[in-house]
Order: sequence, then C-alpha cells, then structure tokens
Amino acid sequence: MTVDRLLPDQDARDLIDLTRDIADKELTRRVDEHERAETYPEGLFATLGEAGLLGLPYPEEYGGGGQPYEVYLQVIEELAARWAAVAVATSVHTLACFPVFTYGTPEQRERWLPEMLAGRLIGGYSLSEPQAGSDAGALTCRADRVEGGYRVTGNKAWITHGGIADFYALFARTSDRSISCFLAPGAADGLTFGRPEEKMGLHAIPTTSAHWDGAFLEDDRLLGEEGQGLQIAFSALDSGRLGIAACATGLAQAALDEAVAYAKERQTFGKKIIDHQGLGFLLADMAAGVDCARAAYLDAARRRDAGLPYSRQASVAKLVATDTAMKVTTDAVQVFGGYGYTREFRVERYMREAKIMQIFEGTNQIQRLVISRHLAK
Repeated sequence: MTVDRLLPDQDARDLIDLTRDIADKELTRRVDEHERAETYPEGLFATLGEAGLLGLPYPEEYGGGGQPYEVYLQVIEELAARWAAVAVATSVHTLACFPVFTYGTPEQRERWLPEMLAGRLIGGYSLSEPQAGSDAGALTCRADRVEGGYRVTGNKAWITHGGIADFYALFARTSDRSISCFLAPGAADGLTFGRPEEKMGLHAIPTTSAHWDGAFLEDDRLLGEEGQGLQIAFSALDSGRLGIAACATGLAQAALDEAVAYAKERQTFGKKIIDHQGLGFLLADMAAGVDCARAAYLDAARRRDAGLPYSRQASVAKLVATDTAMKVTTDAVQVFGGYGYTREFRVERYMREAKIMQIFEGTNQIQRLVISRHLAK
C-alpha cells in the first residue's frame, strides 16, 4: 500500500516520488537475494548518493538536500519498507555526519561534508564497546595525545558498515575523566575489523568490531573540544533515534501490507480470512499501531525542525515505533499461519529484523529511563 503522506510542499512530494521509484527499482528487486545470501549490495549506496538521498537533512551549501527532518524521515521510512538493512545504514550514515556538521570548524565542514553528503564517503558510528553499550560513560578505548595528534588504542563493537565505511565518528577517552569525538578514516594504519557478526537479521550490511592498535589521528580529526564527546554523542543520538523510529515504521508498514494482501487472498470456511472478525480486528490493531508510530516520529521531527526541545519526544518515538514494529511483524507471521514461519514469505524476515530495532540507538529500557527523567524534571 502506498502511504498517503502529508508533505509540506511540491518539492517534498517530488522527493518521495523519486525515493519510491528508486526503492522499487533498486531495493525491492535485490533485497531477497542479498539478505538470503548475506552479501553486501555493491554499488547501491553510490546510487542512493547520486540521487541525493544520503545528505537530505543537511544544508545545500555543503551539498546536502536542505530538507526538514520530517521529510528526511519519511524518505527513510520508504527505504525501510523495501529493505530495512539499507534504511538503517542510511540512517547511521546521516548520524555519522552529524558531529562534523554540528561541532566541526568551518574548515572541517568545507573539507569533509561535501563528499559525505554526496555519498562518495560512507560513514559509520563507533560509540559502543564490548563492555560499554548503553553505559557510554564506561568507554575504555583511548586517544592519547602525541605530537601532531593522537594515538588510538582499544576495541569498539557493533559498528554498522564496519570494515566498509570510509569514515567513522569515533568516541574515545582522552583522559581519565573525559571522552572526545574524532572523525576517523576507515583505512587508518593500525585499524582492523573483526569478522562480521552472525546476526538474526539485517544480513546484507555488516556489523563488526574494530581494534585500534596505536593508530594515528591528526589534530584536525578532533571534532569539537577535548572532553566534549559525550555531549556530541548524546545530541547525535536524539536525531539517530528518530531515524530508527522511521526505519521501524517502514518495516511495520511492509509487514502490514503483506499481511493484508495475504488476508484478502487466503480463504477459510468459505470466505476470505480478512472477513473473519477475529482476523480483521487483528489487522485493524496493526494498522492503528503503524499510524501511531508514524505520528510519534513526525511529532518529534517537527519539534526538531521548529527548534524546540525534542529529546523526550525522540525517545518516545523510538520506543513506540520499535515496540510497534516488533508486535506488527509478529502478528503478520500469525496472519500467515504456518506459512509465515517459512522463508517462502518475507514476514519471517521482517520479524527477525524488528528485534534489533528495540536494542540499538539505546535500548527501549534506556528510552524509558530517558523519558522518566524528563518527567521528573
């Protein structure tokens, strides 16, 4: 089903039409092959970059699309409805560009942003560590000051596009009490990557660990001030959580569409199963959940676009959308019955893909913590 979107202007409508056209031609035809074979879609991100889809929420002066966040997120949702792994990687790339745009010097922006926003450089986000996931303050990876720059030593984990990305927003400890942010090249001497994780879903995009063995980063790779890393990380994650909320909503929409189409064809007891009240009500609840998830992320995005505080709303959107995706994809499998448990139909993959969305960019338990702390202020 094509979602009837409320968009601010004709340019935004044209952008959504372009996204749908590219997604149907480039993503839908390739997704099953790559997800089953667990192979990387070579050339796909170059295609998205050439179409201008990898720098949408950033200003045109740096080569971005100059789009409000509410439009950018609806593009992400459209991508996710065809291929969740690609949408997640696109969201992560946008997240990785955030520290350069928001905290970089004018010289750093001019040097790096045009290539990033054009998609000629693909980014990853390197915050988590084997023993520091939700607790970002427990990082142990170090960037020690040396003449002309820093030497980075330590291990990072759960890096989307790890080993493939051209650059990483890297967070490392620059003193016992402070964490800083760096724009790290993907091919730095002394940087190696582990074997891709054997994941439940999102198979086409690798997730890896990274080992830094004294790799040298020049002074101009530092973003913001020393010790500003956690501030940068947390402000970036507010935006990143909206990206994941949009991904989850697109995935849930895809599962709903598959379930409705199947329910209109499958017959039991002499009528289509959608006409059985029990099944029809289940589909109605699924549709209501998807609509609420979309409304939640759009509300937060519009606050962001208006310059209003949106941290709590971003956590609400991430929580609601990802919990909804988990429920809707599980219910979609139920609609298909035994067939839903087979790999013949996409809904079993959707259910596997939904689970990680409750975990990354801050687990949903962390989102509840963020929300409750806002309420307590």
